[in-house]
Amino acid sequence: MCFYLQFCRQKLIVNYQLSIVICEIICVILPMNMTISQALIQLKAFARQDGAIVALTWTASFALTLLSSQTPYGSLLAIATPFIIGWRLIKFRNYALDGIISFRRALAYSWYTFFYAAVLFAVVQYLYFKFLDHGVLIQLMNETAQILIPIYKAQGLQETEIQNAIAMFGSLTPIQLAFMFMMQNIFIGLVLSLPIAAVCMRKTHYGSPKIK
Repeated sequence: MCFYLQFCRQKLIVNYQLSIVICEIICVILPMNMTISQALIQLKAFARQDGAIVALTWTASFALTLLSSQTPYGSLLAIATPFIIGWRLIKFRNYALDGIISFRRALAYSWYTFFYAAVLFAVVQYLYFKFLDHGVLIQLMNETAQILIPIYKAQGLQETEIQNAIAMFGSLTPIQLAFMFMMQNIFIGLVLSLPIAAVCMRKTHYGSPKIK
């Protein structure tokens, strides 16, 4: 009987110690999960704000291209996109992350920024194609094609092929055009996010000595 009581007491002690270990594991794991979740929410919030900035830049570039296609300002704004995202990524890194950001987080931020910008810009383009275009973009494409026809012919393309491609482009609906441009912008964002993240990542504080 005494042996049985001693066995039960030892079993209770073991179970108690095991429960303490389990509680400690839970207390460690849950904050880590919450931290990851909160970090992702924070990253997406900043990416949405900066995606709106990029979408405004693309809208201005698109408008300048349509209104004055002979000037390079629209193209310059489009080319400035990776520099704008890099600048906003550095702001996010220094303001929210105390100057340190890993490559993966920088890559996620860049991609989410491109994604939100592409979605917002797709809405703008849909509204334009639906209510404001009236064939302006097709006319611009025809004018550009007439200028570039010698180059296309040197590459082996026929003028009829170019005209057929423009005609097929003009047959797309506004939602199809907006979706096509959105997917193109997302793909470009996937490619550009890699060098942007590589340049803007930082493992240590600025000026901190490196640990060898």
